[in-house]
Amino acid sequence: MSDTPTPFQRLLQIDARCRALAAGLPSQQEAIQTWAGIGFRMGGRLFVAPMGEVGEILHEPRYTLLPGVKSWVKGVANVRGRLLPVMDLCGYLGLELSPLRKQRRVLVVDHQDVFAGLTVDEVFGMQHFPVDAFSEQVPPVEASIQPFIHGVFQREQPWLVFSPHALAAHQTFLDVAY
Repeated sequence: MSDTPTPFQRLLQIDARCRALAAGLPSQQEAIQTWAGIGFRMGGRLFVAPMGEVGEILHEPRYTLLPGVKSWVKGVANVRGRLLPVMDLCGYLGLELSPLRKQRRVLVVDHQDVFAGLTVDEVFGMQHFPVDAFSEQVPPVEASIQPFIHGVFQREQPWLVFSPHALAAHQTFLDVAY
């Protein structure tokens, strides 16, 4: 019998060498559970709306003024063939809308029978928060905002969880006529 290894034995030697020289797997890191929402600003406060409650984000569209409506109803816009009532969310809540028009965005809410665009000062896109950063203890806010706030996430600043669906179901928001 010869001392030459068989092809199968060579494969076993190569396998053993590869296993001995292989780098180990990276250490298993604990996965952090996160919550995602659309971040936006009204006045000096930061808000985040749950992902499922904002249909889309638009630049402020051209709109037609409507007679006989409250001052926070900006008008109605044609968005891809559908009439979108444009509401000044800051004005509705008693806050001052930023004069910087370039940063303004419209959050589109389509919930039950309500289809509306909510104008905010600025949108920061999708925000992710660790679930354990959530608290139901909301810092003091104006009474007009309180019914729509469902908690807060803490970062450098608090991000108030704002529910557009709760707004769309609120009777004073639905009552737009004088």
